[in-house]
Amino acid sequence: MDKEKTKQAIDKVFRDMAGAMTAGMAYVGTRTGLFRAMAGKGALSLDQVTQATGLQRRYVEEWLKGMASAGYLEYSDGKYTLTDEMAYFVASDGSDHFVGGMWAMVPPLMNVAPKVADAFAKGGGVRFEQFGPDCITALDLINRGQYEERFASYWLKSLPDVVTRLQAGGRMLDFGCGSGRVAMAIKKAFPAAVVEGYDVDAESISRARQAAKGMDIRFATDVPGGKFDLVTICDCIHDLAAPVETLQRVHSLVKPDGTLFIVEPKAADKLEDNRNPVATMFYGFSLFHCMTQSLARGGPGLGTCMGPGQTEKLA
Repeated sequence: MDKEKTKQAIDKVFRDMAGAMTAGMAYVGTRTGLFRAMAGKGALSLDQVTQATGLQRRYVEEWLKGMASAGYLEYSDGKYTLTDEMAYFVASDGSDHFVGGMWAMVPPLMNVAPKVADAFAKGGGVRFEQFGPDCITALDLINRGQYEERFASYWLKSLPDVVTRLQAGGRMLDFGCGSGRVAMAIKKAFPAAVVEGYDVDAESISRARQAAKGMDIRFATDVPGGKFDLVTICDCIHDLAAPVETLQRVHSLVKPDGTLFIVEPKAADKLEDNRNPVATMFYGFSLFHCMTQSLARGGPGLGTCMGPGQTEKLA
């Protein structure tokens, strides 16, 4: 064996294990409010962070040291600093650049990892409802900011005809709506529009109804009748157990002169172009969530890194 390559191999193992532990510590930082408490405060001592958060001092101490070791916090003269640049991503809840949702996915995904490992030998997989409510929360955190901040004000600008129809009271359906953020973003931007959301998951629909109280949006677990000026299907085609049949059904809901708006994870068609941290994360999400839930229902398991080529082929 090559000694240098051997050293590189074990270094890679430790870096990746460190990344896994960092993701876990960062999840704690967002859930407990540690990042938010430190944002914009400059250099803080352990006691100052403990006082600001009201958390247990010994836990806070170990977390601060771990985050400093990982490079998320700066450390000097016994004080810790969350820089503005890092706070922009880790302490910006509700924005389109908040990353806390990704960390929130770690516990539910690792919780089903033994079941996924069993599926390697036995087949099948883990159904969506088996991930539990924390997974629904994490998915909402991942998507909420970008849907609220970008969908109506940025993405739809490239479709002026759609904007005109919605302003005039056109019908819009979010197919696979999850917690309802796309539908709510459209309704806020276009109050005259008739907005509906559909999802097979009853818990997601319940959350959508709760979040959209007073907004005159219909959320349901049954597919609505009639046809729509705009149908959106966001971040879920690759999850489907019957993608072709489902898209045929979606097509029947779009008016002949209407628009189907698809959002899918940004991955390349070729593995050679997916050798980067974002795609690596997507492959993990796919293995432990997206692909396995499709396979659990007898689907093709398209996977999170389905890519634009396969998406266009399906469409």
